[in-house]
Amino acid sequence: MTTIRALYTGTFDPIHFGHLDLMVRAAALFDEIIVAVYDHRIPTKSILFSVEERMAMIEESLENAKPDNITVTSFGGLAVDFAHEVNAQVFVRGLRVFSDFEFEFRLALANKRLAPDIETISLITREEHTFLSGTTVREIASLGGDVSSMVPPCVAEALYAKFNGKDKTDFTRPLPLRD
Repeated sequence: MTTIRALYTGTFDPIHFGHLDLMVRAAALFDEIIVAVYDHRIPTKSILFSVEERMAMIEESLENAKPDNITVTSFGGLAVDFAHEVNAQVFVRGLRVFSDFEFEFRLALANKRLAPDIETISLITREEHTFLSGTTVREIASLGGDVSSMVPPCVAEALYAKFNGKDKTDFTRPLPLRD
């Protein structure tokens, strides 16, 4: 019997309940899930948390519900190259709203062109998570809003620490349009 290893890549800046839901649901479908946090060596988007902070938040967020078949790591470069490196056969992606479809469709086609041996599976988000994005969560937290219904407690705490000056990170760059 062949083991099916799936790769769920993203910025996860920060991780939110929509991401976590996809991870757990994907873990029920595949033998192994590798959650790969993109390490922006040359940032193309504004990043609030370091790759180490993002990985730690994912690990802590999954502590109580983490299936044994999920591992968390980081990567840089092309996702298809990393997928080959870890012998993943499937990319897991999430779809929230119709506008995600066009982006994800183009990404899946590009990945297929670069790596014809890897399939892309898109999971539809649960209705209660359709509005969630890292950008939305960061913006609400930066303005002092309550994000406790959107992210695990460890993430809310980290966000409030960043934006209340307890962390010296300067987040004055423009927010990305999609993540």
